[in-house]
Amino acid sequence: MPLNILFAASEDRWQAYEAPLREALSDIGQGDANLALDIPAAEVDYIVYAPSSEVQDFMPYTRTKAVLNLWAGVEGVVGNDTLTQPLARMVDDGLTQGMVDWVVGHTMRHHLNTDLHVMNQDGKWRRYVPPLAPDRPVTILGLGALGRACGEALAGLGFPVTGWSRSQKDVEGLRCLSGDEGLVQALSDAQIVILLLPQTPDTENLLNAARLDLLPEGAVIINPGRGPLIDDDALLSALDSGHIGHATLDVFREEPLPAEHPYWAHPKVTVTPHIASETRPKSASRVIAENIRRGEAGEPFVHLVDRSLGY
Repeated sequence: MPLNILFAASEDRWQAYEAPLREALSDIGQGDANLALDIPAAEVDYIVYAPSSEVQDFMPYTRTKAVLNLWAGVEGVVGNDTLTQPLARMVDDGLTQGMVDWVVGHTMRHHLNTDLHVMNQDGKWRRYVPPLAPDRPVTILGLGALGRACGEALAGLGFPVTGWSRSQKDVEGLRCLSGDEGLVQALSDAQIVILLLPQTPDTENLLNAARLDLLPEGAVIINPGRGPLIDDDALLSALDSGHIGHATLDVFREEPLPAEHPYWAHPKVTVTPHIASETRPKSASRVIAENIRRGEAGEPFVHLVDRSLGY
């Protein structure tokens, strides 16, 4: 009997994903699967899911073997008490490469102080000679798949990279720290800080006033992770005082960022519209299909969310 796979996401996502998902399912021998936007709950075998979906009560999905998230972030669904099925987050080579591209690009922008010239085409000869990469310490908060990949890429360019995580990790070429004491060390000499942590109760406002004070004067904040990782009022205050030199922010507590938010007009803030890394339908579809293949073969699912940790 063909599998029933519910695509629980928006119509525009369906238009982008239908063809690559069907191709990926065909590649694993499930070309006859019933992939659709509307399937009776009791008949659904797998849910391809966006947390913004209308599906919020998972109790009727009694046959469902797994919920396969389209995005890396699962904070919008992991706390749902009705979700008892296995939940897999998106870990995708395309998403990872996109994040590396964005992070390296903005790190280099700040390292070279490109804005000085791009924003000041006024006939004045402004000489700025940046330090070499080995003299520019970078700290990455979060050493999951994205943080690790970005850290390795920056280390490959010669930057001394410190990676911090709540539990100790070991990544070749990076100084890896953990715990509260490790966080103090990681921030104390960081000229550029990149936030790539998941959003959990433990990480909310991780970068607060006290931790911003630990950074060297003029340090730069780059946040492509999650908006609530930063205490917005504390960051604005640190920018106004000059202690923080600039903040490039791709994620926010409320999205789209309201037009009246002070970040928009602040001269030391760059806003990008949550574009640091977008899930690519073709590569993401292969990740989803692989988990379906595993489920049908009786093999363990990959990229499962640990509900106790929230990611």
